[in-house]
Amino acid sequence: MPPNVYSRYRFCTAQNDAQGRRFLSQRPRFGFQSFPDNRTHIVKMGDTLWGLAATYFAGIQRPDGLWWVIADFQPDPIHDATLALWGAREQLFIPSLRTVLELILTDRRVVNG
Repeated sequence: MPPNVYSRYRFCTAQNDAQGRRFLSQRPRFGFQSFPDNRTHIVKMGDTLWGLAATYFAGIQRPDGLWWVIADFQPDPIHDATLALWGAREQLFIPSLRTVLELILTDRRVVNG
């Protein structure tokens, strides 16, 4: 079954290692790009990537599932989504919903980082 259109695994490929075991390739990160409709979020205590995605990407099905878009979009990407944001970062760059739908989640996307 193919991954969901909003899945971060959509951009991986299945490969076999030398022993014939199947694994997923590393997902190419979209990376930070400066667009005029980017937003900046000042991190507050209690903020999570899931909560921020649900807030900023409302209007699509299961927006909290796009937490990985925010993690990837930082100039210094967030590699562990389970770590607290408060105290680790002062601000986050949030791509617009237009950027997410037209650039990040498309098969024609160009990664930057």
